[in-house]
Amino acid sequence: MSKTIKEKTEQQTTITINDEKYIFENMNEEQQAMVNHIADLDRKINTSRFNLDQLLFGKDAFMGALNTSLKAEKEAEAEAEA
Repeated sequence: MSKTIKEKTEQQTTITINDEKYIFENMNEEQQAMVNHIADLDRKINTSRFNLDQLLFGKDAFMGALNTSLKAEKEAEAEAEA
């Protein structure tokens, strides 16, 4: 998997791709568009991972709450029968 890293200098943006440095402004339009797509996809991937972490944590919290509720109900029923 290739890595893309942007570093901005005074007037030029240095991009590191597979350990090689490139000047963004020296790239053609198609290459610049691809770099921008990659950067946008990286942001979306990170946002998706963050959202997935939240969803999984929320699911675990609800499962824990459900298990606690079911256990409490079962214990209450057992006490009522005794």
